[in-house]
Amino acid sequence: MYLSHFNLREAPFSLTPDPDFFYGYAGHQEALNVLLVALQGGEGFLKITGEVGTGKTLLCRKLLSALGEGFRTAYLPNPLLTPFELHKALAQELALKTPADATLHDLVKRITEALVVMRQHGRKAVLCIDEAQAMPAESLEALRLLSNLETEKQKLLQIVVFAQPEFNVLVQGTDLRQLRQRITFSYELPPLDRAGVDGYVKHRLRVAGYGGGQLFSPAALDAISTASRGIPRLVNILCHKALMAAYGQGVTAIDPSHAAAAIRDTEDALPARCGFWDEPLHRWLGAATAIEAVLLLWLLWSALA
Repeated sequence: MYLSHFNLREAPFSLTPDPDFFYGYAGHQEALNVLLVALQGGEGFLKITGEVGTGKTLLCRKLLSALGEGFRTAYLPNPLLTPFELHKALAQELALKTPADATLHDLVKRITEALVVMRQHGRKAVLCIDEAQAMPAESLEALRLLSNLETEKQKLLQIVVFAQPEFNVLVQGTDLRQLRQRITFSYELPPLDRAGVDGYVKHRLRVAGYGGGQLFSPAALDAISTASRGIPRLVNILCHKALMAAYGQGVTAIDPSHAAAAIRDTEDALPARCGFWDEPLHRWLGAATAIEAVLLLWLLWSALA
């Protein structure tokens, strides 16, 4: 809609988790580094948590694209799987042929054999599971058993789960204490701070092809940072709507009025209130009329006195 208006090659604030738009600010870059080092070191079970919209799926996609030829990866975006379905999905991700009537035992055997062959050829297998907080307890226990697959010296399967903070509560249950003890590395994704929002917005604009001056004013970014609470998904939504508002007015710079319009139109955004100046225009005019009336009465009283 507004791409040509702002000289953009593609939409800069799409909600699709495109690794090309990964922004390596302190939190996400540190998480990626932790994952890469841990996986290179052969750690068995890793956990990344973060609030809704903090970029867990994008980090997962970035990790999958960053792992080199020495890794064979499997990605499960849908965690609502029974133990049998979990093994079946892993087998499919590893391109294993399994008969239609295969039992869980058959699947475990074929997966184990395939993982052993991969290790013999110097490749590490990594399973990434998104939205892991939604996994049934019995499937989490099956996941723990998968993490037990190993040779005398090496893990055959390394597992990385990406989850909302509820996952931390889930694994505190006594039924999953063995899984909890298997988690060797954990990292919690923080929200963006004000400087992070500024860098994030500029980065996405640059990747999308923008080559002009500062498109979002500092005041507009202040409002977006506060209203979004530093959550990247909300930053994307607010910036997209602010661009639409500016496009609708035919202007090529985003000021606080465009940010305010985006914030008012976004249900999960914190209201950007600035006291009197945040009131609707008709209230400003009403207040001005009342003040004028008081001044007029005072002048009349002074003249009569």
